[in-house]
Amino acid sequence: MGDIVLMNIHTGLETPAAAAPLVDPFGRAISYIRVSVTDRCDFRCVYCMSEDMNFLPKGDLLTLEELDRLCTAFVTRGTKQIRITGGEPLVRRGIMTLFRSLSRHLDSGALEEVTVTTNGSQLARYARELADCGVKRINVSLDTLNADKFRDITRWGDFAKVMEGIDEAQKAGLSIKINAVALKGVNDLEAPDMIRWAHGRGMDMTFIEVMPLGEIESARVDQYLPLTQLRASLLDQFTLEDSSYKTGGPARYVTVKETGGRLGFITPLTHNFCEGCNRVRITCTGTLYMCLGQEDAADLRAPLRASESNDALMTAMEEAIARKPKGHDFVIDRTTSMPAVGRHMSVTGG
Repeated sequence: MGDIVLMNIHTGLETPAAAAPLVDPFGRAISYIRVSVTDRCDFRCVYCMSEDMNFLPKGDLLTLEELDRLCTAFVTRGTKQIRITGGEPLVRRGIMTLFRSLSRHLDSGALEEVTVTTNGSQLARYARELADCGVKRINVSLDTLNADKFRDITRWGDFAKVMEGIDEAQKAGLSIKINAVALKGVNDLEAPDMIRWAHGRGMDMTFIEVMPLGEIESARVDQYLPLTQLRASLLDQFTLEDSSYKTGGPARYVTVKETGGRLGFITPLTHNFCEGCNRVRITCTGTLYMCLGQEDAADLRAPLRASESNDALMTAMEEAIARKPKGHDFVIDRTTSMPAVGRHMSVTGG
């Protein structure tokens, strides 16, 4: 049977009618996809990638039209949230074409939100256009407020440019959450100041544990700061009140009584968050990872390109979700020298 489509009167683009939702073996409906549009980045963060990275040939990447078709296929199967990631997504040439195209699903109500995770380097250029495309919420990865330390962490980053990007994003009306990777001996003592700064500007703040993905020059055990330890240290200065707030992602939130702002903790190591996982990740080459911390994957590029019909693609999606594991097996310690998975976070999608 051919694909049933609906025409969006605002964009003139077709949207396939909804089909049965994708549900994994543990009864979790897949309602959230994280889509990497490029493995390239204009930073080289020390916990994320090597300084001398070998990136994918551009010809291996899905085109923007293919990314739209793939996202649309997931929307028809129950996806309500799409997060666009990289690498750094805003360095992908022509990327706003994808945001404009996906906005039709927001207009129709089939999709609840499109969000972005960015390092902030291109926000001054694109913030207004993102807002015009229906993006309301973004995550900005920022691990320090010290310009020199920022340069050390990112290797290539320009702190002033990121601050300008945050300013422009707020002017455009975008809601911002600051994501900071907790790094032992690097930004742990800075955490209270970062919280006050973020909350003082009306932004949420989330700390993330280092994840064992891909080979890097330094040992992650030397970078790893358990968030149980960070949270305990924050109690010397703040009152942390439990919150029921959720975004669809893995962060667990509290309200900081002294600032009135939200503070999140993403703890893949000290508190496995897999039990309620409603997410899958799609790489810029069309590889579907059902779990961030497992190697099992499904090729969606081949069925996507095999036919103009989505029948083969839908079958591949269904078979992949049927293999989604219960959780990951992340470990960081002195006896575990190899990363949990060989691919870098920039390949999977941050």
